[in-house]
Amino acid sequence: MSRQNDNPFKNLKLDKEEEEITKAIENNEFVEEKDLSKKKRLFKSYASFTLAKQKNINIRISLKDLQKLKIKAAENGLPYQTLASTILHHYSNNKARVQI
Repeated sequence: MSRQNDNPFKNLKLDKEEEEITKAIENNEFVEEKDLSKKKRLFKSYASFTLAKQKNINIRISLKDLQKLKIKAAENGLPYQTLASTILHHYSNNKARVQI
């Protein structure tokens, strides 16, 4: 049996956002971050404010959202918990808006 028949993504259905991302990748439209170390320092500084006094919480989040969060965190060289904490910190301090 050929390896192509074993492709686990053969019948994968992408949503609109995933299709746009795939198209952008195929068209080489992504631009590499010029100063990744600067971006990492910025996010680490955000995290230092949120991690000064900690309280653990448990939340329910869809697997798809968690996977996307982990990808975004990895792209920025952060643990996904730190990114989630930073997002919540910005929202709770009116530095970010969420449209509901």
